[in-house]
Amino acid sequence: MRLHRNLCFAVIDGLHQIFNENEYADKVVQQLLKRDKRWGSRDRGFIAETTYEIVRYMRLYAEIANVKAPYNRDNLWRLFAVWATLKGIRLPDWKYFSDTPTRKIKGRFDELSKIRKYRESIPDWMDHLGLKELGESTWTDEIAAQNKQADVILRVNTLKTTKKDLRLKLQSEDIEAEFLSNYPSALKLKERANVFKTEAFKNGWLEVQDASSQLVADFLDVKPGMKVVDACAGAGGKTLHLASLMENKGQIIAMDIYESKLKKLKVRARRNGVHNVELKVIDSTKPIKKLHGKADRLLIDAPCSGLGVLRRNPDAKWKLSPEFIENIKNTQTEVLNQYSKMVKPGGNMVYATCSILPSENEKQIDKFLTSETGKAFTFVKDKKVLAHTSGYDGFYMALLEKTNE
Repeated sequence: MRLHRNLCFAVIDGLHQIFNENEYADKVVQQLLKRDKRWGSRDRGFIAETTYEIVRYMRLYAEIANVKAPYNRDNLWRLFAVWATLKGIRLPDWKYFSDTPTRKIKGRFDELSKIRKYRESIPDWMDHLGLKELGESTWTDEIAAQNKQADVILRVNTLKTTKKDLRLKLQSEDIEAEFLSNYPSALKLKERANVFKTEAFKNGWLEVQDASSQLVADFLDVKPGMKVVDACAGAGGKTLHLASLMENKGQIIAMDIYESKLKKLKVRARRNGVHNVELKVIDSTKPIKKLHGKADRLLIDAPCSGLGVLRRNPDAKWKLSPEFIENIKNTQTEVLNQYSKMVKPGGNMVYATCSILPSENEKQIDKFLTSETGKAFTFVKDKKVLAHTSGYDGFYMALLEKTNE
């Protein structure tokens, strides 16, 4: 592979924004890809994949390059040189690569790869936490899986089409996809492609949604005509899935504390042909209290550490902190206690996270069931999904039933 100066500069600019200006990697990459209209799909692929790869292995590369944060541009070029050397790419005769110790880089890589926190490129505290909560074997396998690039998984919008027709439509646009067994609404792309530019996407036939995330709406077991509350709806990936499972019949109340996210949901719902969703901003306790005892089904897709989706958000490794995780666990407890009151007697609730930590998952459910509010619920079943066994994102979901009062 030959390195092109303007593409490499784009990567360095992106790394500077992510590491030094604390911007989110996905947003930065989106902006970079719009920089030059002359770039083809291979150019854009190089920028996106190289940026993500260096972010993913930042600690390992920094250790090999012997540089420390904050990274000035010379340091970022050193990280880039380590990446290129380990990929077997010949470094051009540019001033940024002068005196790059190629043999030393490979030697240091072999040495550091024996130590998990360097090999998987994670902070010390995260390694300790994963080890404590999951044990040596599971944590080692899981954090390795979380460093692999995630597949592009689509969810068919059954309000508008079928999986078979969606696959044919994508084929007509030169995108090959395959069915996934045990995931009734999922298609996996055989090669990465920008589906957002397809006719199928513009017509509302599909959403991009990981296979594990698609299990959550199914777990809630909704039926057409029900009153369903999605209490932490965000931009609405699971809301839209619930709408298709309900065949647009009944009512879904999508709630969130961020109005900006609900506005995105409104746009997505229009494209998907969804018209049984009502949006409500949680700006006080009133919206929750008005719905006490009213919901047939309640989904709490709780705020969490996101340690199950590091494959998609590798920069989260450097943005998370132990304090954040402790605080988010308190939020989860509070959300469970407050929002669960919306379930009516005989109704069901699903608590879900995209975390792999038992302290955010099973232990939260155990704690809730012994609380005053939780005594009205019985545990039905739960499901824990790990990336290294499923091949998809790490997720947890628990189904609880409210007993008749």
